[in-house]
Amino acid sequence: MAVIQFLIQLGPSVMMPIIFFILAMIFRVKVGQGFKAAMLVGIGFVGINLVIGLLLGTLGPAAEAMVSRFGLSLTVVDPGWPVGATIGWGTPIVPIVVFSAVLLNILLLMLKWTKTVNIDIFNYWHFMLTGGVVYAATNSIAVGTIAALIHFLIAIVIADITAPKIQKEFDLKGVSFAHATSAIYVPIGIAVNWIIEKIPGLRDIKADPEEITKKYGVMGEPLTLGTILGVLLGILAGFGIAEILTLGIQVAAVMVLLPAMINVLVEGLEIVRQAAEQFLKKRFPDREFYIGLDTALLIGNPAVLATGLLLIPGALVLAILLPGNKVLPFVDLASLVFLIPMAAPYLKKNLVRLFVSGLVMVAFVLYAGTSIAPLYTTAANLVHVSLPEGVSATTELANLVGGATTPLGWILIKLASIFA
Repeated sequence: MAVIQFLIQLGPSVMMPIIFFILAMIFRVKVGQGFKAAMLVGIGFVGINLVIGLLLGTLGPAAEAMVSRFGLSLTVVDPGWPVGATIGWGTPIVPIVVFSAVLLNILLLMLKWTKTVNIDIFNYWHFMLTGGVVYAATNSIAVGTIAALIHFLIAIVIADITAPKIQKEFDLKGVSFAHATSAIYVPIGIAVNWIIEKIPGLRDIKADPEEITKKYGVMGEPLTLGTILGVLLGILAGFGIAEILTLGIQVAAVMVLLPAMINVLVEGLEIVRQAAEQFLKKRFPDREFYIGLDTALLIGNPAVLATGLLLIPGALVLAILLPGNKVLPFVDLASLVFLIPMAAPYLKKNLVRLFVSGLVMVAFVLYAGTSIAPLYTTAANLVHVSLPEGVSATTELANLVGGATTPLGWILIKLASIFA
């Protein structure tokens, strides 16, 4: 367990190159090429994290300004995904869940019940967060472990099912995404798309980035779309002219730079993927394998990123309008983009369909957060989390982005609470 904790503390930018270099050696890649592949993956993750950091750092103050400007005074505060990750990695179930998840993945591969080799260990916190809140509700390591592993197993199943479509639509080969938050929202995206297909007029709206660019030229390109959305968010936040223009440029920069950083990572990934394909086909000619990665690779898509930006004011409006909601969207507003990437191919990467689907997802998150807030707060207190500035230690908590407020996480927590 100490080794795993050490790797997690290194963060994905260091952990993933180490993992990919080991994989490269296993798959008989020459040392020089293996080093290059691992470093490209590491550099890609550094670039992605820098750009996402720019996005979150830029949008964070705007989101907080909107919260203040809208005069929201809800009683359950969203303290951000770092608090969720701290809970996920901080409860007593962690050693058992980590080793059990790895062994379960190996067993499923041996039994040919999955194609996904999930190496996205850092994001284990998403399903361990569910287990951590269940542990807080039941004080049972066994029940918390079972809940976390059920969440992990269903995420793996969804990863397998969605991999072919995601690979095709995002032009990625040999990968899947067992992301225990994003994956759970895929059925909602499919359901929303099915409903939209039944509505004349709405179903005929063409709003994918390619169609927008084709119709509007440079005005429809990601850099222009990012500028417009950044400016609109600045206006909603009540910023001055200089701040509005700065936000517009910074969001445009994210729209352009994030796909470029993803391409660097994919270049390294492709070296290992090709070697893995050759190595495994010789030994398992009838098998296909996917490398399970972080959905950060998907959010650089213009439709996904643009929808994530639109969901910031959308979430605040929903928080005001939804009867019975107590959750104040706050720190995770800028991270809402992580709810939608895996559902995007099923929504034709159509901005209108993605936005409608995103609103449905956010509505569920708000109600789920309201429902589990006391248990979530107990879990946060158990691991002595450090709360963001402006969040009182006596305030009830619930994350917008994390396994506990997904439909599956909420069901597991509520079921466990019945038997507590």
